[in-house]
Amino acid sequence: MHDKIKADRRRQIPAVNKVLEALDHVDLPRPVIVAVVRRELAALRESDQLVTFEDVFDHVMRALDRHLHSRLQPVVNGTGVILHTNFGRAPLSGAARESLAQIATSYSNLEFDLVSGQRGTRANYLETNLSILCEAEAATVVNNCAAALVLIATHFVANKSEVVISRGELVQIGGGFRIGEILEASGARLREVGATNKTTLADYSRALGKDAAMILRVHRSNFFMEGFVDSPSLRDLAAMSRKKRVPFVVDLGSGLVEPLELLGDEITPAAALRDGADLVCFSGDKLFGGPQAGIIIGRKKLVRALKQHPLFRALRCDKLTLVALQATVDLHLRESTSEIPALALIKIDKDELRGRAANIITRVRGLPAQINVGRGVVKSGGGTSPRAVIPSVTIDIAPEDFSPNEFASRLRAQTPPVVGYIAQGAFKLDLRTIFPEQDDIVVDAIRAACTA
Repeated sequence: MHDKIKADRRRQIPAVNKVLEALDHVDLPRPVIVAVVRRELAALRESDQLVTFEDVFDHVMRALDRHLHSRLQPVVNGTGVILHTNFGRAPLSGAARESLAQIATSYSNLEFDLVSGQRGTRANYLETNLSILCEAEAATVVNNCAAALVLIATHFVANKSEVVISRGELVQIGGGFRIGEILEASGARLREVGATNKTTLADYSRALGKDAAMILRVHRSNFFMEGFVDSPSLRDLAAMSRKKRVPFVVDLGSGLVEPLELLGDEITPAAALRDGADLVCFSGDKLFGGPQAGIIIGRKKLVRALKQHPLFRALRCDKLTLVALQATVDLHLRESTSEIPALALIKIDKDELRGRAANIITRVRGLPAQINVGRGVVKSGGGTSPRAVIPSVTIDIAPEDFSPNEFASRLRAQTPPVVGYIAQGAFKLDLRTIFPEQDDIVVDAIRAACTA
């Protein structure tokens, strides 16, 4: 009897073609819609649910909607985190976007020498300009900072196995990845020195035996320690590395080119080289403001060796990354950092933010919600400047008829999605991380979410 009931219920589930006829309006490729419909119908057939066509249609639409929302798309960032890892970190400058459009839609001289008419060297212009910007003998680029670290470690541990690193610098980066595990994947053997909170120059010195391949200093850019803490200066470590004839590598992570008072004590790549590092690696996005990339600068002999390593071919950047980074480097060299969005957002004056907030409040007056100007604190984010606190201005919204969580959900369903955060019983949108040209989008989204 049970098998008969189950068979009857299965027969009630509509055919694939019937469901597809009702989905002509869905903005997804037809093969994707077909695959989702078949998957969801198969799952329903395995259940004991009694379903109508409307039930099936709603079930499939929810699955398609989830898939549609997972598509990479623009988001309005009202979270108060400038380099939001989940939102793709640094937005690109107008110059980078224009360069991308030109190179992406045409042929280019990626590996062609326009002077000689022969095969050329990839990224020669970019590497030269990076060297000038960072006051380095040489520079090169791979696809992210973790890749830069893997390439460097792989090169140095080919003959000697140990990477000497302080226990206080075995950091965990985004996505659960850990510096120690990344190094071990390159074949390195970690030689941990010191304690979590305190490492001395003598700790490093004792660890530099015949198997020491390099000393690695990792800048604690995504957390800070205070109290009973200490570690040697870069200058002292560099002097010891030269004396012991062991390469000294500094992983800076964030890539801030010029010091910013609001961001505290972020070390610049040029400063790390001046203090004696043989190689420095840092991010091409984050506080540098370009696309995701791992930039390596330092001694010419070492950079040349890295570029000749077989692994470099697997880690090198494509033309789109190179041209976007090229445009960003040139903005730094021209001292036009106000055109680099991540840096421009940090520097916006609070009076400008207050003016925008007042304008938005005026435009959304009369909606069924309490909407006020509030105060916020912005973080640079992206594993940079953990102690930096940047004052900001927020739009605070407390809907009358539903919860802040429901309001947040409604804003995420807009096109483009608008994302903020909930604090002190209200939904908040931080204007420092919302571009001025997006204010109209924010107003329309608030209206739609309040009246849906």
